[in-house]
Amino acid sequence: MAISRLDSLYRTLVAEHSRNPHHQGSLPGIEPIQLNNPTCGDVIQLFLLVDGEGRIADISFINSGCSISTASASMMTDIVIGKKEEEVATLAQDFSDLVQGLDLSSTDQLGDAAFLSGVAKFPQRVKCATLAWNALKKAMELNEKKGK
Repeated sequence: MAISRLDSLYRTLVAEHSRNPHHQGSLPGIEPIQLNNPTCGDVIQLFLLVDGEGRIADISFINSGCSISTASASMMTDIVIGKKEEEVATLAQDFSDLVQGLDLSSTDQLGDAAFLSGVAKFPQRVKCATLAWNALKKAMELNEKKGK
């Protein structure tokens, strides 16, 4: 019974974040990072604003993709706002490990995104789930290069 409840919660969360994604749209004056998943055609433009202290001040996205890709981007934006880039890099790695089926000591820090762990059962969907997170890593790398 518990498994079916978890499965139901997973489906509900993915559907909700996919139908009503959080932080969707552009950020004026911010050049987006664009990544795509050539395997399935998902595309994301990620807008990232980092303050002078290295915290994610704002983030948004525009995408054309499947429900998992959209939900993952929505969940990710909720999680990272207000966090320092170093912490966000750790969260991105934890999420990547999670959806690849690796055990984590705790998934609390991933919020709703922890429910995407089931993607590990479908290796072809891992790229969908990690697309936004990879765009975020690339945006932070570019931001770091600009700061030097």
